[in-house]
Amino acid sequence: MENDLTSRRSLLKTSLLAGAAGAMGMAASAPAQAANKSDLAILQAAHDLESQAIWAYGVAGGKLSSTDVGKTVLTLALRNLEDHKQHRAALADAIKSFGASPTPPKASYDLSAYLKAGEGGLDSDANIAKLALALEIDAVLGYQAAFGKLKTPEIQGAALSILPVEASHVTAIRAVFKTLVPSLEYVPTSFLSTTTRNEWILKV
Repeated sequence: MENDLTSRRSLLKTSLLAGAAGAMGMAASAPAQAANKSDLAILQAAHDLESQAIWAYGVAGGKLSSTDVGKTVLTLALRNLEDHKQHRAALADAIKSFGASPTPPKASYDLSAYLKAGEGGLDSDANIAKLALALEIDAVLGYQAAFGKLKTPEIQGAALSILPVEASHVTAIRAVFKTLVPSLEYVPTSFLSTTTRNEWILKV
């Protein structure tokens, strides 16, 4: 189980960073060109993560119940979904500024690692919210690792403005659970990092 989790987190970072490292290695004699390729690789991977989030909220939203809890989760999901759509649009514009086209969204995304790890599910309102929480946490961690590597100042500044909103999604989802479990903390630790990830996750 731990190997599955480690592999997933490693893949998340790799998808954002490996293309950038490769671009730098292949174009060492042309720093500006290499920086552009590096930034583009990071932006394309971030665009794909936003597409994953949009797809996941769409799939999960249709499985929520009509209970008060289900309605509460749906309201938050729709709000988060709108943020992800705007983030993806902004990333698409940044990609186009490099003369490239954004990678088209996939028809579906694999969430099996989260389900196997007990980090959410699609079988109840609470578990759907826990799955959304895990996805939002990993988006924050992935962006933390990648956006600092961007070489173009304007692009980096715009990309980094996404981070606090993604982090607010994490807190907002935990706040929903706090209404059900008063002892739960909105912010369980002073840091959100790979080493504190498990303290933010809510298991099934």
